[in-house]
Amino acid sequence: MRIAEVCLYGKDLKRMREFYSMLLGVHPVVEEDRHVFFKLGETMLLIFDPDKTLKSTDVPPHGCRGPSHIAFYTPEEEYDAWRRRLEAMGVEIEAEITWPNGGRSLYFRDPEGNSVEITTPKTWAWADRL
Repeated sequence: MRIAEVCLYGKDLKRMREFYSMLLGVHPVVEEDRHVFFKLGETMLLIFDPDKTLKSTDVPPHGCRGPSHIAFYTPEEEYDAWRRRLEAMGVEIEAEITWPNGGRSLYFRDPEGNSVEITTPKTWAWADRL
């Protein structure tokens, strides 16, 4: 099993598109009035306007209110470059954590208040033992 898609929600899709395009260095593959979709490897990042997707008639309605969370892996050797990239974008780093197993995470907010994390593979390496 792999994750096919993950959803974030935000009312200002233009700001979300611009933010994630700049952050991830990719352009949307689909952009419509109620959503913006990005392809990230084998996973799709779907960003929906919650009010509009709750009124959906073509797929079951869905949406959420309040901040959500998403995390992106980065190789350990690129971690510091991500910190510099965020600073250059004017993004405030909300927290930085070094986990007991040596993984590291940077936390910040997107324009709609969602919690975004850049993390290294060691953060979840212990899960292979489960």
